[in-house]
Amino acid sequence: MARNTDVPSPHYGEPRKFDPNFRGPVHKRSCTDVVCCVVFIVVILGYIALGTVAWFHGDPSKIVYPTDSHGHFCGRQKTPNANKSILFYFNMLKCANPAVLVHLQCPTTQLCVSKCPDRFATLLDSWNTNSWEYYKQFCRPGFDISSKSVAEAIQDEDCPSMIVPSRPFLQRCFPDFITINGILTVANKTIFKDGENHERSVNDLKDAAKAAHSAPRELWTDITGSISSLLNAKEIGIKIFEDYANSWDWILLGLVFTMMVSLVFILLLRYIAGVLLWLIVFGIMIAVGFGIWHCYWEYSLLRGKPGANVTISDIGFHADFGIYLQLSQTWLIFMVALSMMEGIIFVILIFLRTRLRIAIALLKEGSRAISYIMSTLLYPIITFFLLAVCIAYWLVTAVFLASSGNAVYKVTAADDKCMYASLACSPKTFSQTNITKVCPGSQCMFAFYGGESAYYRYILVLHLCNLFVFLWLVNFTIALGRCTLAGAFASYYWALKKPKDIPPCPLVSSFTRALRYHTGSLAFGSLILSVVQMIRIVLEYLDRKLKDSQNRCARFVLSCLKCCFWCLERFIKFVNSNAYIMIAIYGKSFCTSSKDAFHLLLRNVLRVYVLDRVTDFLLFLGKLLITGSVGVFAFFIFTHRIPIFREAVPSLNYTWVPLLPSDCDLSLLEDGDIWILRDCTWLS
Repeated sequence: MARNTDVPSPHYGEPRKFDPNFRGPVHKRSCTDVVCCVVFIVVILGYIALGTVAWFHGDPSKIVYPTDSHGHFCGRQKTPNANKSILFYFNMLKCANPAVLVHLQCPTTQLCVSKCPDRFATLLDSWNTNSWEYYKQFCRPGFDISSKSVAEAIQDEDCPSMIVPSRPFLQRCFPDFITINGILTVANKTIFKDGENHERSVNDLKDAAKAAHSAPRELWTDITGSISSLLNAKEIGIKIFEDYANSWDWILLGLVFTMMVSLVFILLLRYIAGVLLWLIVFGIMIAVGFGIWHCYWEYSLLRGKPGANVTISDIGFHADFGIYLQLSQTWLIFMVALSMMEGIIFVILIFLRTRLRIAIALLKEGSRAISYIMSTLLYPIITFFLLAVCIAYWLVTAVFLASSGNAVYKVTAADDKCMYASLACSPKTFSQTNITKVCPGSQCMFAFYGGESAYYRYILVLHLCNLFVFLWLVNFTIALGRCTLAGAFASYYWALKKPKDIPPCPLVSSFTRALRYHTGSLAFGSLILSVVQMIRIVLEYLDRKLKDSQNRCARFVLSCLKCCFWCLERFIKFVNSNAYIMIAIYGKSFCTSSKDAFHLLLRNVLRVYVLDRVTDFLLFLGKLLITGSVGVFAFFIFTHRIPIFREAVPSLNYTWVPLLPSDCDLSLLEDGDIWILRDCTWLS
């Protein structure tokens, strides 16, 4: 039962007295949290300086193009390797050496090639045979077969001791792994011969391929599964890109149509909110009930059909969703999920019917406010643009920071006993040293990009600063949006005669007030949230590093910390969003507004929570109805089931690809609506 607000508890602060002369947001206000505002501006200037420094020191081509053992880019135009865009490992089995984890480099020669090998072969078997013409393209350029013996060529790594069938992935040659009946193979083989004619398992290649990505030049991606799955994912990604390229005009038309339907839905709430929302609720219940019946019907048909009892885990991931629809387990999962949804809706209707009527009234009032201030529908686009600028600047800065540094060369020895192994060296003077005499077969090979200056030593700190300021700017942008919308709708709510008393351009006025007077307060709230998010990111990183650890106590403590900081982040977001509303209305500092908002929440905790959840539930049903209707209509169009559009619609690899953007568009619109309706709830 909700707390009686007529007799408030002294622990939760005194409620504001009714003031008949109060007319919306306070206009006579002063700057709040000035210190934080100054700090925020200084941080932004420092962030610009960081991006400038990274711009001068970085070179994105170091990430775009692989680098061979001599420090040359593969595939870069106007270079000797312009037509050789793929990096080839001479002996990938060496990448499984424990030295990779210690010295962070794969101790084998890496060469730029135009294509990957497509067969198993060894240098011993190819030497002076008909297959030498094919094999020599993977040797060092200019190598003369008559100048050395096979043993000398292998020791000096002039040629690879073996080659295996490979496919290019991320511009690198990786073994062509294929799983057949649960068994990992390469070219239908599970056993192959290495350069010394020893039989090796394909699993050794798999371990080596994973370890190859622990070297610094491979840090841009993290291979955690089999190479075969990643290569298949790449092919799927290419097909998805083709579908987007062929259907972008239809997707754009669908987005406009979806936006118009959403706008009509919002405006209709003003006039027939009760009838419309109750029709939506019962319509969803009938549709879900029909879905339960259909799922049971499909399940009963497939239950006794041969091959339909295979589980989803046995099949794995497939881009063709039709494969899963042929399994009885899929329809059983659908039926259970829909039954749970039907039960939840039914329980909400029984126990929260009174709150539903109040929520409908709030939605009606929110729709009325939107109809008077239509410009608020465009503000989410401004937020999206500002967020896109923040993301683009962070990404570009991160790329230039990651590509900073000069080429660092280190000694790569033929065995682990060499005392000079992994020491820095210079390719120009390496042949003049005695290292090759002390350690026969050792080479001076490219290791990574770096340096010894202070800039390169603190590059990790700069990366963390880049990430933290990015989080701060993103949270500030969201806070600015919430404060702006709250101020605009507060002007509407306190206008006695609508629309006569609504000030001109309330959205613009609220936006300028927020920036002029409350940049420091918004930055303060964003800073607190960003610190918590940064801690969560660090915990996630530690969790990934310790996922294979046997220390259960450390894993347990880490999981508890992750859970606690997740809850803390959710709590801070909730308090901040309501504090920004108080800032927009009364113009107080962040701490004062947070205290007032928190006390107001505690005085009406059950009422606010229930109405907030019920309102979100009704909006979810509306979104579900619009998304489902547009999605079904689009599905029939792209599957050529509507004769009118059959010739105009392009053929696609995956019919579900054009359906995704419309859902993203609706999510963006719904976020703006939720801000509005929560503001109306608070102001009521």
